[in-house]
Amino acid sequence: MTPSSQASPAASAQGHTPFYGLAPFLRMNLAAADIGPIAQQMLEQAQQGGDDPNLLMNLATALFCLEKQDTGLAVQGLALALTRRYFLPALRQPACLRVLMLMAPGDISVNTPLDCLLEDCDIDIEYYYVALDGDPLPEPVPDHDLLVVGVGLFDASRAALEALEPRLAAWPRPVVNPPRGILNTARNTASDLLQGLDGVVMPPTCNIARADLLPAATGDSGLGAVLPGWDYPVILRPLGSHAGHDLEKIEDSGALVDYLVRVRDEQLFISPFVDYSGPDGLFRKFRIALVDGQPFASHMAVSSRWMVHYVNAQMYEDAAKREEEAAFMANFADFAARHRTALEAIPRRVGLDYVCIDCAEVAGGLLVFEVDHAMVVHAMDPVDMFPYKPETIFRARDAMRDYLVRRAAEALAAPSR
Repeated sequence: MTPSSQASPAASAQGHTPFYGLAPFLRMNLAAADIGPIAQQMLEQAQQGGDDPNLLMNLATALFCLEKQDTGLAVQGLALALTRRYFLPALRQPACLRVLMLMAPGDISVNTPLDCLLEDCDIDIEYYYVALDGDPLPEPVPDHDLLVVGVGLFDASRAALEALEPRLAAWPRPVVNPPRGILNTARNTASDLLQGLDGVVMPPTCNIARADLLPAATGDSGLGAVLPGWDYPVILRPLGSHAGHDLEKIEDSGALVDYLVRVRDEQLFISPFVDYSGPDGLFRKFRIALVDGQPFASHMAVSSRWMVHYVNAQMYEDAAKREEEAAFMANFADFAARHRTALEAIPRRVGLDYVCIDCAEVAGGLLVFEVDHAMVVHAMDPVDMFPYKPETIFRARDAMRDYLVRRAAEALAAPSR
């Protein structure tokens, strides 16, 4: 099997297993295919001979898709003990470019899923999993035309990103998404950076200790005593929370007490809640990919709940919602024109060549929930249900492909120092 957009990670060929990356597994997930038997088959193969790192890394990805995180991390650790390098050849050969992608050990949410965006493309990707302790590049770095930092920002990766910053500042090849920009995607840092930008509504986000919230929860003081000028409702989440885990809207001190009883994390993010519902009471969240400052629609989710995720917004079940998303994508140029100032300023202020934002439209402009380079952008949804998506996502794919090729070519054309 080759890692094509049509292929699925079934039985591997005899000998060394191809490395599949994330894309074929995600495609199977979105098609509601059962990954379990495939993971079981790979597990049996691994038990017969545990020296195949590609097989182990593929198995780890399958386990992550099955939400078996602890087992997946253990298997991934076995793979990384054998090698930190994994090669994903372009579907379209000959490849025009070899990209070195720096990745962090972890589940499928912690790195830029570049292979999902660049499916059916002519770019080879060599993954290098950095070490999170000590030297982030302990193994020899393979030859490449261009380097992309795909490492997402989380507690364990911060030190590695900080160590990579001076190393990559003088790198002999172009560097896309330098570590300093990734460090800027921290929720409180991004909030600080985007405050005051024309057309951007970014509620202040503060890192607050659990102990500092207890007086407001117990009634000894109001919320304003902890955060002057603030009042309920607010949004709370643990520092390392992703995908809405323990993210809640807190309406009053009673709800705050209940939250602190259930959620025991010592450090939390807190921000004011902004009601972004439309006149019909529904909430609409947009995901926009920004490639070298150029915006592209990724998806729009419509929900009766304020915490919107595409998978829980019933986009697959509700044809009317898909029609609205199709209209958004067809008329995206109008959206981009309305928010041009904000969309141009955000990637410059954060300092990333490729970044995604989750956002909504409000009276003051673009309400930005999150800025991140590790969000998934793909054209894998069933075409019979989402016929409008491939053409839209392919524009983002082609822009990313052309940008990487251009950066590499400009470096080659530049006079040597």
